[in-house]
Amino acid sequence: MFSRRTFLSLVAGSIAAPGLSSAQPAPGKVALYANVGADLTHYEVDVAGAQLTRQATVTLPAAVQYAWPHVSRRYLYVATSSSAPGYGAAGTDHHVTAFRIDPATGALAPHGAPIRLPTRPIHMTTDIPSENILVAFNNPSALRVYRINKDFTPGEEVIQPGPIDAGIFAHQILLTPDNRLAILVARGNEGSPAKAEDPGALKVFEYKAGVLTNAVSVAPNGGKDFGPRHLDFHPTKPWIYVSVETQNKMYTYVMAGGRIGPDIAYRAETLSEPKNIRARQAAGTVHVHPNGRFLYGANRAQETIEFQGQKVFKGGENSIVVYSIDQSTGEPTPIQHIETGAIHPRTFHIDPSGRMLVAQHNLPVNVRDGDAVKARPAGLSVFRIGDDGRLSFVRKYDIDVGDKAMFWMGMVPL
Repeated sequence: MFSRRTFLSLVAGSIAAPGLSSAQPAPGKVALYANVGADLTHYEVDVAGAQLTRQATVTLPAAVQYAWPHVSRRYLYVATSSSAPGYGAAGTDHHVTAFRIDPATGALAPHGAPIRLPTRPIHMTTDIPSENILVAFNNPSALRVYRINKDFTPGEEVIQPGPIDAGIFAHQILLTPDNRLAILVARGNEGSPAKAEDPGALKVFEYKAGVLTNAVSVAPNGGKDFGPRHLDFHPTKPWIYVSVETQNKMYTYVMAGGRIGPDIAYRAETLSEPKNIRARQAAGTVHVHPNGRFLYGANRAQETIEFQGQKVFKGGENSIVVYSIDQSTGEPTPIQHIETGAIHPRTFHIDPSGRMLVAQHNLPVNVRDGDAVKARPAGLSVFRIGDDGRLSFVRKYDIDVGDKAMFWMGMVPL
């Protein structure tokens, strides 16, 4: 899932990369890519019919963690790792792999050799002109930059002039629309009876041609009770929306003079019942609608309890919250909470036309159905987006993930 609305604005403008033809296929065609472990599958997208049609699958060196397209839409860069999520067992295989995207069909084909990474990547992006790849690592928290070669393959690391303060448990890296700032979202960690809370922060760096300098930390109350996960930019206004995972909030920040204001402009709830938390809730992915009038965020819950000798879902909100954005102030106001039809919507994406939203659920989870237990599979849930920004559920595609997980999904306009 791509989390930068700016990307969609850029590609919609038919920006051509050096060495590529400026001719573009007929507008409106979209490809969706979703992984199960190391397998990345291409789906043809019918936006008008809100349908997905499965196409071919490519296999990566290890499990897919994240992906990001070149601004030309002709290449897809995929980060992979053999490490377990979070603070799980560490693996040894970590890469960025490039694929060519067929401009007519969206099919993927290998493009050059993968480059090795030092540890598990959690998120990646390119800078605005797709001259460099920025990769965020969560354990240990780090940020690295890699050149994109003239043949569009991933290249060597850019050596930075000084140490990078990557905070604790980085989770996302994005560039501001003017390509001048890189923002690393560092979630921190919740406290426990045995361990104090690790503070969260937005680590903001000046950025130029792959070089990161002059870090500033945006961390209300020193990062206490602040666990940010993802952010997105308004397409035309200086507003940044940040989902706060550990507090189930949506914060609004305002940019001015090329800087992010340190104060929270607005606070909004993500949950429909914030005072009725039945299990651990975690705010997730956030996207602004292409028209800038609406904001979407994911709510996730997946804790289980014992029932008839089986582990079943404990309860909680697995939903998309829809906000209306005040076009004068940027304040988001919740207007809808809609269940996604499965457990733990780890990521979601909106098609470039703003008519369709797809949410990905990473694992199957058993649920109670009266006195029975039923499996609720992983998969992809498809929603229509109305003119008023509200969602209507259309269908879910169940996917058998076996002992693997669906971890990433995103759409690319062709």
